Parts: sequence; structure tokens; C-alpha cells
Amino acid sequence: MKITDFLREKAISVEMSAGDKEGVIRELVELLVQAGEIKSADAQKLVPILMAREALGSTGIGQGVGIPHGKSDCVKELVGAFGLSRPGVQFDSLDGEAVHIFFLLIAPEDSAGPHLKALARISRLLKDRFFRESLRESRDIKQVLKVIQQEDQKAS
Repeated sequence: MKITDFLREKAISVEMSAGDKEGVIRELVELLVQAGEIKSADAQKLVPILMAREALGSTGIGQGVGIPHGKSDCVKELVGAFGLSRPGVQFDSLDGEAVHIFFLLIAPEDSAGPHLKALARISRLLKDRFFRESLRESRDIKQVLKVIQQEDQKAS
């Protein structure tokens, strides 16, 4: 599975402005709305679903990375958004560090395979310090996509 299979160019931000966990999630969900991946009315349902998942345990996996995710009937296939926070956000990460790189994943209610494959793929890639640094240093959406596409090609 490639990240570009579920991440849309219009659902990428390199200048997130949110300063807290819920704000980050709202901002990432709004990217999916702007990209046409979810309806605006569904955004109001998604935020509580994602916050409930966070209450089970933070999706801040450490090393400046957060992968908020959830399942909802508002999508028919796996969709994703990417956000970069320059100052970083406290996200209750496993290592206590601020999070700068966010991947949001929303999967259909009845899917397990693609959702888990995507989480595993992103987690594996983000363990690579060079990949994380390349994303953090990206200045625009095109650069983020280029970094991700290069990694996707390596894995195929």
C-alpha cells in the first residue's frame, strides 16, 4: 500500500495553526472537507469519533509524530490528511514530546485491512529519521508530496 493511495494533495497543510489536540483534529478533518473527501456536515460527527479514540490512548507515537485515526460511515474508502505544525503541539505523545507531523486516517466502519495496513505503513516510514526530517523541512505541499512519493517508490 502506498500513502498516495489515500492521501490527497488538497488534504495537505504545511502551516497548521492549531495549538491543541482537538484543534489539530478539527483542522485535519477540515482539510478532508476542503479536498471533497467528506461532507461538511460529517465533519461534526468525525471530531467526536477521533477524540474518543484519543481518550483510549494517544495516537502521538513519539519522535514528533501523531497518527490520529478512526472509522466512520461518512467515508466509503480509506482517506487521509497530512499536517505539519512548525511550532509543534502537545499531543500526549508516548515520549512527552511535541508533535510536528500529523497523518489523519479515516476508514469505513466495516474495513479493517486497509486501515491497519495504512497505519503500519505510515508508522514504519516515520521511524526513519531522514523521512521525518524531510517532511518537517518541507516548505510547501509539492515538497511534502515529493518526499512521500519518493518513499512510496522505494517500497513498491
